Amino acid sequence: MPKQTFFHLPKDKQDTLIQSAKEEFSRVPLHEASIANIIKNACIPRGSFYQYFEDKEDLYFYLLNQLSQKNAERFISVLKEKNGDIFETFFESFQFSIKVHKNPEHKSFFKNTFLNMNYKLENTLVNNVYEQSQKKQYFDIINLINTKNLNIKDEKDLHNVMKIMLAVTFHNLVQMFGKELSDEEALKNYIDQMELIKRGLYKEENE
Repeated sequence: MPKQTFFHLPKDKQDTLIQSAKEEFSRVPLHEASIANIIKNACIPRGSFYQYFEDKEDLYFYLLNQLSQKNAERFISVLKEKNGDIFETFFESFQFSIKVHKNPEHKSFFKNTFLNMNYKLENTLVNNVYEQSQKKQYFDIINLINTKNLNIKDEKDLHNVMKIMLAVTFHNLVQMFGKELSDEEALKNYIDQMELIKRGLYKEENE
């Protein structure tokens, strides 16, 4: 997370630094990104950068957390519109994600993110957002889910269902960029996999 000195900056200077970082992380993946380029575009000295962030990883993961928080806010809004239907919410959210992630303004950034996915990245985008840094948002989601039509025994099952659905969602986003799928192909693959989860795979003996 940023140091307190970053939050003491005027908002326009914060935004300039974040935008410069996003441009650099859109140009190349995190491991190839250059602090020199970020501070040059932001018009700040190198010493000032380290007053705001520990390193480029600190800035990168702060940026991801900010984006993920916005995604969670939108997810909650859709969940309310869908009266707690978790599948309909995931379907609509994935469609929206395709549009956002393939928007020319954001495409390179997300492509570099998803094609260089590792444990720390996934943990930031999923676990940190839904379990740690944004606990309130996560529990807002859990409390809004209509469980009447879900074959679950308790809240632990519900948490596991969320983890499975999030894993499928991220896998499909990675596949979308890795295989350069069209919007239609990406959506079809996602819906097919989520429908399997929705139906379940095990047949009852009396069927």
